[in-house]
Amino acid sequence: MSTKTAGTLYTIGAYILWGVFPLYFILLAPTGPFEVVAWRLLLTLVFCLLLLAVTRGWQRLRTIWRRPKLLALTALAGVLIYINWQVFVIATMHEQVVETSLGYFINPIFTVLLGVLVLHERIRVAQWIAIGIAAVAVGVIIVAYGDFPWVSLSLTASFGLYGLVKKKIGPAVDAVSGLTLESFWLIPVAAVILIVVAQDGDITMGTVNPLHTALLLCAGVATAVPLLLFASGTRRVDLSLVGMIQFITPIMQFLLGWAILGEPMPAERWAGFILVWIAIAVFVVDLIVQQSRGRRQAPAAIV
Repeated sequence: MSTKTAGTLYTIGAYILWGVFPLYFILLAPTGPFEVVAWRLLLTLVFCLLLLAVTRGWQRLRTIWRRPKLLALTALAGVLIYINWQVFVIATMHEQVVETSLGYFINPIFTVLLGVLVLHERIRVAQWIAIGIAAVAVGVIIVAYGDFPWVSLSLTASFGLYGLVKKKIGPAVDAVSGLTLESFWLIPVAAVILIVVAQDGDITMGTVNPLHTALLLCAGVATAVPLLLFASGTRRVDLSLVGMIQFITPIMQFLLGWAILGEPMPAERWAGFILVWIAIAVFVVDLIVQQSRGRRQAPAAIV
């Protein structure tokens, strides 16, 4: 198997797993969304520590530990991914899977906008058009549908900023060490959540049935595996290909919420989603055109 093929399969695998995440969290009922995320944080850390032990990655972790700036960035990344996880689990367990899909549909376009505003990158006309259409779509949902899409925009903002921080960190922090540190900084958050939930008498770990306990104990593996697949895949394939593959997740989540879970999709909401899909079409076509131009110019540069 070629490096590119392997990378493509890793990346597709990551996005498929993220696409079925809502089903996993729905199966965790009656556990509340805050307890779910608390266990997710702690068990992800445990899984990552086991991986570091198996792969003998302690030296990489020690090297990162000596660089305060990197540590601060991993802490910020941890806060952002916690916000993303918490909003996603709350929405999923409250029958808002369709709205989570909207957040991940918009995310690539928001990432491009972040590049302009924060990194001062120059973008193409087609990308500006996609940003404009996406903004109109959000306006339609707010005005016509009469509901501010706080879940979608929170997911978009938190994951987009998380990606920006990870870009700042760059290759200095490997995937396992990065996730280990991000989880480590959030131990106090997880502890406070579990203490508050326990005081209310709502802790469910080990109290429902063996299958439920097993599923909850798998939260760390379920979190880490797609992230590690994603990290392995993106090192082997072009970002333009990742840009197109990433729509697997919101498409799966949308179909899951609408067709399987039966979440409402009135005409006003359809209008907003259709505008978002038009923006995505413009975005993807622009990626394909630019990739094609790059291939044609490469032989000319060699000559």
